[in-house]
Amino acid sequence: MAAARALAHIFHANGISLVYGGGIVGIMGEIARTLVSLSGPSSVHGIIPEALIAFEQQGRETGKPTPIDASLYGRTTVVKDMHSRKHLMAKCVIEGGPGSGFVALSGGYGTVEELMEVVTWNQLGIHGRGIVVFNVDGFYDGLLMWVRAAVDGGFVSEANKGIMVEARTAEEVVKALRDYKVSEGRFKLNWTQN
Repeated sequence: MAAARALAHIFHANGISLVYGGGIVGIMGEIARTLVSLSGPSSVHGIIPEALIAFEQQGRETGKPTPIDASLYGRTTVVKDMHSRKHLMAKCVIEGGPGSGFVALSGGYGTVEELMEVVTWNQLGIHGRGIVVFNVDGFYDGLLMWVRAAVDGGFVSEANKGIMVEARTAEEVVKALRDYKVSEGRFKLNWTQN
């Protein structure tokens, strides 16, 4: 949780807004709450599928679903499913301008799935935003080893090995987003055709 709070503080110090998965518990809830407390509700936009709202609210005092409090977590957009969530999150980040990007904090299957999707989209030329793995206490060491093995095995080109950038501190996350260089090996596909 300390890493999430540190990232919120560095986002606040640099005037960076957060688009995230809309969770109010765990790491997602912690970064959202902290950033809202520092920068105000307009600094955070959570996007969550309707089915996950009840899950996120389990264990609350009343046990009854309540709206996600914008004064604590920022603006929340409720969507119908996970595909809509990922699409809208990506759209918001891609439209965010220079320095916008995707940051993966420690997480489970969903985090890795969403991370790999934006990596693939970057490789395919769908977006050119930075992708940063916030590798707290070596959490993503195994994933980074896998990337090296995939490059060594010829599954990922040498030119694309840097699509994901590692950061070990909150300060490094912001620097990695600001300094992100689009990979030379990205596919040169046209995604604007009908």
